[in-house]
Amino acid sequence: MVLLVVCSAQALRAQRLMTAADLGALSAGPPTATIAYGPEALQFGKLRLPTTPGPHPVVVFVHGGCWLSAYDIAHVGTLEQALADSGIAVWSLEYRRVGDAGGGWPGTFADIARGTDYLREIADRYQLDLQRVVASGHSAGGAAALWLAARSKAPSTSALFTKAPLPIQAVVALAPAADFDALQASGVCGNVVTKLMGGTPAERPERYAAVSPLRLAPIGVPQRLVIGAQDAVWGPGGRAYAARAHERGEANVQLVELPQSGHFEMINPASSSWPAVLAAFRAGFAAIPR
Repeated sequence: MVLLVVCSAQALRAQRLMTAADLGALSAGPPTATIAYGPEALQFGKLRLPTTPGPHPVVVFVHGGCWLSAYDIAHVGTLEQALADSGIAVWSLEYRRVGDAGGGWPGTFADIARGTDYLREIADRYQLDLQRVVASGHSAGGAAALWLAARSKAPSTSALFTKAPLPIQAVVALAPAADFDALQASGVCGNVVTKLMGGTPAERPERYAAVSPLRLAPIGVPQRLVIGAQDAVWGPGGRAYAARAHERGEANVQLVELPQSGHFEMINPASSSWPAVLAAFRAGFAAIPR
C-alpha cells in the first residue's frame, strides 16, 4: 500500500529542499540521559523520556549520514525530542562509522546491535516497555532499522550472529538506504558502501546478504517506509524494498510518500512533512500485535 500526503503545487514550487549543510541547525536540549553501551568512545546512546508515567513505548533510533564519521548523532536531537514530547521514549544510538577506528564491517553493525540489546539493561530503571519496541532510523539508519528486525535470520557462523537479539515489534524506516547493491554500484558518498562492506557484492556476497534490507525481505514485522518524493538518490531503494517485500508476501508493509520532502525534511520536526512522519510512528506502534 502506498499513501501519498497531498500538498499544493504552489507549496511544492515555493519550498527549498534541505541539504546536508542544513543539518547543523537541527539541535536540541540535553537528553534525559547519555548512557554507554560499550567501552569505546562512540558506543553510547541518548535516552529521551516522555513526561508522562511509564512504562513507555520505545523507539530505537539510528541516525544516518552515509555511514561516515563526518555525520554524528547531534543532528537528530530535535527528532528525538519531538518523539519524546509525543509520548514515546527514544533510545538513539551513536556508533562507529567509516573513518572511525573499528568502523565498517563488522563494527558498525555490531555496535548498532549491541546498543539495541542494551535496552534490556536500562528498561527497568527508566520504565521502558520492551513489548512495544519500534526500530527506526534515517537513511543509513533506516537500513539499520530494517536489519535490526531481521537479525534472527543470521546463521550462527555470521560475524553478526547474536544468540538472543532484542525482539523488534515494528519498523519505521525514514528514507532507508535499503538496496546496498545498487548504492554500491552508484558509488554514492565517495563509494562509501564498498568501504563499509570491505568490498563489492561480487567480492563479499555473504556480507551484502547479511545486512542489505532488499536481500533480507521478508522480515516478518509491520513496517512503515517513509520516502521523500523529491529524494532522487535514496528514494528508489526504499521503493524497491517495498516492492520486494510485497512480492515476497509481506502484507503489513506500507509506503508513505511525502511530496514536499527530499532526503532531510522528514527528520526536521519544524517541516511540513513532520505530521505525516509522526503519524507513521503512531501507526507503527498501533500495528504491534497485542
